[in-house]
Amino acid sequence: MKKHGPWTIRSTEQIYQDPFVELILDQVIRPDGAPGQHVVVHMKPGVCVLAIDDQNRVHLTKEFHYAVGRYSLEGVSGGIEPGESKELTAKRELKEELGLVARKWDDLGSCDPFTSIVLSPTQLYLARELEEQTASPEGTELIERVTLPLEDAVEKVMTGEITHGPTCILILKANLLAG
Repeated sequence: MKKHGPWTIRSTEQIYQDPFVELILDQVIRPDGAPGQHVVVHMKPGVCVLAIDDQNRVHLTKEFHYAVGRYSLEGVSGGIEPGESKELTAKRELKEELGLVARKWDDLGSCDPFTSIVLSPTQLYLARELEEQTASPEGTELIERVTLPLEDAVEKVMTGEITHGPTCILILKANLLAG
């Protein structure tokens, strides 16, 4: 038995695991004292990068995402490989997905896109002083670059056109930092 906040974990069983996700089933005693179970999905920790150029335009990805079944506008995102630092992942993903290299990087903290059953910590970065190079997306990534003024990106967050949580946070933080 192990305390976990107001919960008590009686036993833990790994139900599924692949390189990106692990599914854990805990037998628990709930905060109300009743027995129960709780599932936790562990996703590979990741990064999200918002690239902003000297004209205060953001560079986003537009890509079909299988889980939501539609195209989504997002910052550059990706999973942190074992042994790779968060910043190196951010730099690698920015070059792979958009063909951009940044000379200035700002760490804007982390976020938890989900908090009840999914553990998926995401480190947030602002990339500036951009240089164009050649993109080299993975075989599953059919990415279109969308470039728009930061204020237009803020409007898309506010109207719900941009829904990716880490990207929304980055756009709103970048807007606050820009004054």
